[in-house]
Amino acid sequence: MTRRHLLPVLSSLFLTCTAPAAENVPAEVYELRIYTTNEGKLDALQARFRDHTCRLFEKHGITNVGYWVPIAKEDGADNTLIYILKHKSIEGAKASFAAFGKDPEWQAARKASEEGGKILARAPESYFLSTTDYSPPVPCGASTGERVFEMRTYTTHPGKLPALHDRFKNHTMKLFSKHGMCHVAYWTPAEGQPDADIKLIYILSHASHEAGLASFTAFRADPDWITAKGISEKEGSLTVPQPEGVKSIYMRATDYSPLR
Repeated sequence: MTRRHLLPVLSSLFLTCTAPAAENVPAEVYELRIYTTNEGKLDALQARFRDHTCRLFEKHGITNVGYWVPIAKEDGADNTLIYILKHKSIEGAKASFAAFGKDPEWQAARKASEEGGKILARAPESYFLSTTDYSPPVPCGASTGERVFEMRTYTTHPGKLPALHDRFKNHTMKLFSKHGMCHVAYWTPAEGQPDADIKLIYILSHASHEAGLASFTAFRADPDWITAKGISEKEGSLTVPQPEGVKSIYMRATDYSPLR
């Protein structure tokens, strides 16, 4: 398997490039799902989502947020679909998926789509997420121009996640905005989920892959970032050593993604 995992085997406002203050909103639950297809089956999977799955999700109370395919081959550009859903609760998500799975229209669509062979290479990966208190409201809509998205996953040492949150809240987000990065959302695994106390998962958007890389180069050289990082890490790094500490994957939104 060549794709780099973002998580070890582990509402609807305009996207902003600023870091707005958190608002009091219902504690909705988000779900990150990652599908890996058999060779040559990604187009068939996307057709099924475009023509059937997304609509049937909404029918059963599941909100479509965003759908992406990795840009780089090593991240799964040929066989990976990454998407985010929104639910009222984890229990609600399970009930919705149970109803979705029993829907005759879904069963017919699935059967028709797999007449030429099974689409998925293995069971989907699923992770329930809660937004952080400093996350902007999760947007759901197209931007006015082309852009790419970047999903980043941080794994901290035990007990260090609160310090990482403080650094993002007080420094990192403002500096991201300064260097042209747009905030989409910031999450941690939902309470009771694996790694809830050591993971931060977030999505940014950039004008292009190259623009994203340039923005991070400028960010890392920023004296304000160097100072904030140094102060926050007086007693050692907040994240575990690479390659597990910080993972990044650049993605393009699909043509049927609400968030583009």
